[in-house]
Amino acid sequence: MMIDSLGLLHTRRQFLRGTVAAAAGLGLGASSFAEAAPLSAFGVQLYTARKDVIADPVKTLQTIRQIGYRCVETFAAEYKSTNAKDLRKMITDAGLALPSAHFGYNEMSQRLDYAKELGVHYVVVGSTPVNIANSVDGFKQAAHQYNQWGEQARKLGLSFAFHNHNTEFQRFDGRTGLDILLAETDPHLVQWQMDCYWVTEAGSDPVQLIRQHGHRLQSLHFKDRKPDFLPSTILGKDAQHFTEVGTGTINWRAIWNAASAVGIKYFFVEQDTTEIPALDSLKISFANLKRLLA
Repeated sequence: MMIDSLGLLHTRRQFLRGTVAAAAGLGLGASSFAEAAPLSAFGVQLYTARKDVIADPVKTLQTIRQIGYRCVETFAAEYKSTNAKDLRKMITDAGLALPSAHFGYNEMSQRLDYAKELGVHYVVVGSTPVNIANSVDGFKQAAHQYNQWGEQARKLGLSFAFHNHNTEFQRFDGRTGLDILLAETDPHLVQWQMDCYWVTEAGSDPVQLIRQHGHRLQSLHFKDRKPDFLPSTILGKDAQHFTEVGTGTINWRAIWNAASAVGIKYFFVEQDTTEIPALDSLKISFANLKRLLA
């Protein structure tokens, strides 16, 4: 479930109305809405195509829109050389919405004003440093920091969330790091962006967690996992079994159904590394989503 500024819960009906509105805002008439939904809720985490974005951002954004994606989520390195207004203009000129932005843990405090100028509604810290996310006290320290950023974001009219990897599923006396983060953060200030790959890589079930924590979920990351690898809660190359959405082991239909039931609005396809050109990878993922969610 998502909570809006009036504290009202978004039901599935409200979610579908929002999808209709999103489709209309992108110039899609009523006749094309059936084709747009549910795919109108899908975007790209631009880290996937980071080399293309850096080399030719305009062409890359146009290609992403031509594939069929409706929105994007920016990644931290994009802010190094581009001011907020120019970055947003490039994105909107490509016909893409920009609801969300990622920032690094060590730069979040300095980037909230940038996010406001960028015009996003959601700000996400991409990861908790591994030297912090390795103990109960470390996760409590991160939670305290997230509460502070959540309050700063709220004052700017923004919604703050943290993004998970597999390290949040390390166990400490029966509790996971994720359990600690959710227990120690204020749900009115801090939400969670679930990365379905990293949940699965850690040996947990995204569907179960969506049902359990739907009220804390801001958005989801979609990337698939190759078969025949053991789960791991240790971050590194041995945990990187990425593949295009729909070509791996994750049950995306079940995740979509669970996410729709609790009113999650945005879904970002992301693949940290690809074996083929990134834009070709994104094209495969979109085509598979269209097939899987038809």
